[in-house]
Amino acid sequence: MPNELNRRQWIKATGLAAGVWAVRPAQAETNTPPVHAKADEITFQKKLPVKHTVDVFIAGGGPAGTAAAVAARSQGANVYLAEAHTCLGGMGTAGRVPVFMQMGDGHHFLAGGYGHRVLDRLEKEKSFPGPATDIEALKRVYDALLTEAQATFTFYTALCAVDAAEGHIRHVVCASPSGLFAVRAKVYVDATGNGDLAAWAGAPFEKGNAQGQLMPGTLCSVWSGVDWPAWEANRPKGPQPDGAMLDKAFADGVFTVRDEHLTGMHHLGEGVCGGNIGHAFGVDGTDERSLTDALVWGRKSMTEYARYYREYLKGFEKARLVQTGSLLGIRETRRIIGDYVLSIDDYKKRAVFSDEIGRYAYPIDIHPTTTDKAAYEQHRKEFDQTFRYAPGESYGIPYRTLTPRGYDNLLVAGRCVSTDHWVHGSLRVMPGCFITGQAAGIAAALATDRSQSVHGIDVKDLQQRLKAFGAYLPNA
Repeated sequence: MPNELNRRQWIKATGLAAGVWAVRPAQAETNTPPVHAKADEITFQKKLPVKHTVDVFIAGGGPAGTAAAVAARSQGANVYLAEAHTCLGGMGTAGRVPVFMQMGDGHHFLAGGYGHRVLDRLEKEKSFPGPATDIEALKRVYDALLTEAQATFTFYTALCAVDAAEGHIRHVVCASPSGLFAVRAKVYVDATGNGDLAAWAGAPFEKGNAQGQLMPGTLCSVWSGVDWPAWEANRPKGPQPDGAMLDKAFADGVFTVRDEHLTGMHHLGEGVCGGNIGHAFGVDGTDERSLTDALVWGRKSMTEYARYYREYLKGFEKARLVQTGSLLGIRETRRIIGDYVLSIDDYKKRAVFSDEIGRYAYPIDIHPTTTDKAAYEQHRKEFDQTFRYAPGESYGIPYRTLTPRGYDNLLVAGRCVSTDHWVHGSLRVMPGCFITGQAAGIAAALATDRSQSVHGIDVKDLQQRLKAFGAYLPNA
């Protein structure tokens, strides 16, 4: 690049503004040591079509992204959502997570708005009588909600690059079966879970706990041949009934890894169960090599759990593995740093904020990063006692957790919102994603309608629109 050209002149000269893209690797993770040797670098330049010019672009079609799309459309915004997988819903569908975490606080339905829409529609669609999620029905529910809202979305469409400068996102690049293409939007919503869009744009983020350790992942699964009445009649007492025989199984050499934490099976109905069992320790959901190794291990480990359930627990003698998730369940990666970082102190004092966009109440649920029994016992104490609210208690979620520092047309939603490591352990689950997703969608629509920075919208107006959408906002 000639020295006499400044950055803006160079962009114009190279044609980036007209659709010629210099696609570079994503921003390096600066807070973790490199796993592999530094790769060679290339400059790749190609003229790309701008396939979509919209008010709001949403990266990711999980619970946060679908909530953002429906909410933004409710305000009249033109929306395009790109989903890399083959269905909407993320962990609750492709990931085969068999249940939603709590939607309320024991007295109030906290996931009001989009959460109500999902549950009401699912109740009509489901074909299994059990309390766990009918995953195929849930896929149809998400499809219907976005289709009826007239939100444009495509599958097999992965975000692969971000063009941002001086705190403003100008375009994103997506990869699809038809090739690379660009999207131009007024506001961009990162609902990728990993915070890919924000991080690749250059937004600040954190990962893991103070030591940089990430919660383990889980490859969820579906099982048949389960005699659920027999299991219920013989279910051991205690907080982890499925793990009652783990010590004996460990002694018998059933398991390669001594994993003390066994969340267990959830009844779908008619002898079918959804399994949230096993962990992939040390997995980094922002590293494809790490994800690959974790998936290989997760599929292999299911043979050990099949033996454990069949040989050690009543009712599972004929249990057979039917399917594992096509996505690995990732609990934790990046947390994008916003104008406010929701903290454990806020959680402890049941905080109230003037810019609340919702409230939530799920306990701090941080899965142990190691396999020793002491780590599991600490997790169980924190989850069941230390950080568990009484009925009717909840904490506020400020709008400022959705606004990454330094970016005027970017919002985040879902498990990458601005929290500390502790509160992330509560807000990361699907109902929390519904709450932050619908707020991001309506905020994005407001910002586009009034040509404002996402940091400068009228929060009172946002709150009133959220309430009209059905959100639970007792302090607004």
